[in-house]
Amino acid sequence: MTTTTTPFFTLPPRLSPKADPLLIARDDAHFATIADTLDATIAELSERLRQTRLEPGGAGRAALDRDLEVHRLTARLRALGRYGVDLCLGRIDPLGEDEPIYVGRLGLSDAEGTPILVDWRSPAAEPFFGATHADPMGLASRRRYRWQAGRVVDYWDEVFTADGLTSSAALDDQSAFIASLGTTRSERMRDVLGTIQADQDAIVRAGSKGALVVDGGPGTGKTVVALHRTAYLLYSDPRLGHRKGGVLFVGPHEPYLAYVSDVLPSLGEEGVLTCTVRDLVPEGAQAPIEADESVARLKASAVMVSAIEPAVALYEEPPTDAMIVETPWADVALSADDWSVAFDAPAPGTPHNEAREEIWEELVTIALDRLEDEDVDASRELLTRVLRQDEELVDTFHRAWPLLEATDVVGDLWTVPAYLKRCAPWLSRDEVFALQREDPQAWTVSDLPILDAARQRLGDPTTSRRRQREADTDAVEREQMAQVIDNLIAADDDGEGLVTMLRHPDLRENFVEDRTGPSNRAELLAGRFAHIVVDEAQELTDAEWQMLLLRCPSRSFTIVGDRAQARRGFTETWEERLGRIGLDHARIASLTVNYRTPAEVMDYAAPHIRAVLPDANVPRSIRSTGVPVEHGRIDDLESTLARWSEEHAEGVACVIGAPWFEATERVQSLTPELAKGLEFDLVVLVDPDRMGGGIEGAVDRYVAMTRATQRLVVLSST
Repeated sequence: MTTTTTPFFTLPPRLSPKADPLLIARDDAHFATIADTLDATIAELSERLRQTRLEPGGAGRAALDRDLEVHRLTARLRALGRYGVDLCLGRIDPLGEDEPIYVGRLGLSDAEGTPILVDWRSPAAEPFFGATHADPMGLASRRRYRWQAGRVVDYWDEVFTADGLTSSAALDDQSAFIASLGTTRSERMRDVLGTIQADQDAIVRAGSKGALVVDGGPGTGKTVVALHRTAYLLYSDPRLGHRKGGVLFVGPHEPYLAYVSDVLPSLGEEGVLTCTVRDLVPEGAQAPIEADESVARLKASAVMVSAIEPAVALYEEPPTDAMIVETPWADVALSADDWSVAFDAPAPGTPHNEAREEIWEELVTIALDRLEDEDVDASRELLTRVLRQDEELVDTFHRAWPLLEATDVVGDLWTVPAYLKRCAPWLSRDEVFALQREDPQAWTVSDLPILDAARQRLGDPTTSRRRQREADTDAVEREQMAQVIDNLIAADDDGEGLVTMLRHPDLRENFVEDRTGPSNRAELLAGRFAHIVVDEAQELTDAEWQMLLLRCPSRSFTIVGDRAQARRGFTETWEERLGRIGLDHARIASLTVNYRTPAEVMDYAAPHIRAVLPDANVPRSIRSTGVPVEHGRIDDLESTLARWSEEHAEGVACVIGAPWFEATERVQSLTPELAKGLEFDLVVLVDPDRMGGGIEGAVDRYVAMTRATQRLVVLSST
């Protein structure tokens, strides 16, 4: 038998019944329309992008709007260019309707505005993912496609009513879905949008208000939900758009971020910032794990972060002595009360270093008021320059409210016991000295939340200086532009026409470039964000949670994790844990079906975690490979990998627990901690008994075992 092909279908011989024209002719015709519309849309967007780039850059808001339009068009073209007709995920046939609705990764309309594809995130597409036999959501049937190289190589129908039988193959509803779960893995997370299940989709589409916890064991699709929920919220919730703060996606480690890096762009979202907790702090990249566990526990507490406020407040004491400032017009007296008024000028929450300019401006205002009382007419700009040249005033100001570096403040806590005790009075004498160290800036991972709190409280001193330079440059530019405008107005004989528009103050302002806004990744990661998605959240310490809470004032979170995979243990409920760190009234959504891990592997792994956590949320596997867990000796490692490579031309494997093993192109070598969140066709677990006892050891073994999607091999030294 030969493969049956049409313009858009390439079905193998075993699926020949599905090649009946009565079943696929409509799809073939619609795919042709999608292809034509896609070509036309790309051509139109390309021309619009070309024309937009040719437009004058302008200044101010006009320049910003032009740049945003270039960014929008470029992102749309990039998204459309990633796919061809395989933008189409499937179709739904509403009950009583003649025309099906085709669901795509992105929405697509023809030149007349007729929808050709509806975006998977739109309300119209919700039944495609959410319909079940118990609740068909108004559908007669649903069809999903499997694409390969731009051709449909399989499809399957789910029929919800008798009417659906007239247009559907009605072949085994779940067979193709289960088969798709067993396909080989790659170095990047494979495309799963077309197979999202109803329980997952309900969480993806849940509202963004407050904190939503997605609790689920291995293989339940927590990461799938987290990524697709990110794309869905950006599409559906106008409060979370990129210009409103956007969404931050926080993953557990760099291998995880690399693994999932293609998913959000494939869903049409390229502007989402992704990072690890380490990335939130510049010192995080090189920071090792804290060697002393007792010190790590002290620093993991949220209360330790609160030591930063009094530590900074010690550098914000107004001078108590009066002083006389000489000016060309008259002497100005500054009393202790005047200093107190100036120091109170910044609004609550203003970072320390950024508040300096506000305090200085208030001092200038006070001095200007004194001169006006003496009937002296001095300009603010000239007085500011005079005051900046007064060494005694400047020195007094710098001593009372100095520029501070976060690293210096935190370093002093770890090297000056009296300073730490004053800022953290709850610490015992032994704890204070336990936190002291010889090198004040030998940063560890446990220091990062405290460094971050200090940096958020202080603001970046280099940013403050840069903004001052920009303000000075802006002032010069505005003065020069004002002179040019005045000259143009003076040359306008009749005082009418376009030149008179230059009198408008807002127009004058827009002639000068707007330099506000974050300029680099570090500033972008400082927030604020409208929503934060956290995967593997069970591992975060209370102090690390404070880093995220600082960046999300709305307290809008998607929290994804599994209490049974917490290496430090997780004895509380999610509600108790989150309430303690400041997230009250969290909603809990549980995933209990394991779509990834074969039953043979899951049955082997479950007793290892239940031995230490009897109430662990161990999910039920719905697929079986028929391949039992293999056992051998460490000497068998090379032969095991060689045999697998010979038998499998595709797929990826991972050796876990053998740091001496060097990774190859298809075989990674990871610790259990760095394997978390990833999946592999073959997992070779080396000496699991040496991973330690207690909860940490049990969790490491459980995590390592459940990374396998096809086969698990356990090698021991005994």
